[in-house]
Amino acid sequence: MNFFNRLVSKVRTQRTNRQLGAVLAFVAGAVNAGGFLAVKRYTSHMTGIVSEVADDLVLGELTLALTGLMFLMAFMAGAATTAMMINWARRRQMYGEYALPLMWEAVFLLAFGLLGANLDVWIDVFVPTTVLILCFIMGLQNAIVTKISRAEIRTTHMTGIVTDLGIEIGRLFYWNRSHSANATHFVRADRDRLAIHATILALFFSGGIVGAIAFKAIGFYATVPIAALLMVLASPPLWKDITEDV
Repeated sequence: MNFFNRLVSKVRTQRTNRQLGAVLAFVAGAVNAGGFLAVKRYTSHMTGIVSEVADDLVLGELTLALTGLMFLMAFMAGAATTAMMINWARRRQMYGEYALPLMWEAVFLLAFGLLGANLDVWIDVFVPTTVLILCFIMGLQNAIVTKISRAEIRTTHMTGIVTDLGIEIGRLFYWNRSHSANATHFVRADRDRLAIHATILALFFSGGIVGAIAFKAIGFYATVPIAALLMVLASPPLWKDITEDV
């Protein structure tokens, strides 16, 4: 339990930042892949959505363009919500300044599961709504780790992670004319960054596999254990805030 307490503690270290980033990368991979099986759309990266909006505008598909814009705004709203909650909690010197948005993420995941269970009833209403919720969740989560790690770690989309990983691999295999570390233009890979980016990528991929299998096997009930994990992470500091206020 002490491990979970450290992950969302207001006192941060580089190690706990990266551990939390690794856990949330797994969660993001599971939600993104499982969500695709549920609603046929990836919701963790905005590059594709922005491109779709541009394409739809050119093709005259204004309804689709507006829908894509709503997805973009939902992701942005999630990130903004995280920023407001963290700053609100920080001003009140709460222990759960980072746990608060995690708890909200868990609540919205359960809402996604509840809506998903009714997709067959009113599919035209619930599919766009569930996609909006997923985009909001991804924005909410990505902003948590971004603020905690000061933009060192991203968890919901892998473009930057893969780019940084490729840069460090290029440095790793670069042939230096001189073996002296003080030589001009000496290139050295940051093995620490290489390791964390590789870990984040591997856990996002692993989460995707687990999420896809779970959604395929039990449908929207797969959101329950993911939400439960986030609640376990968020509960200790929030409970401490509640009991001390009382």
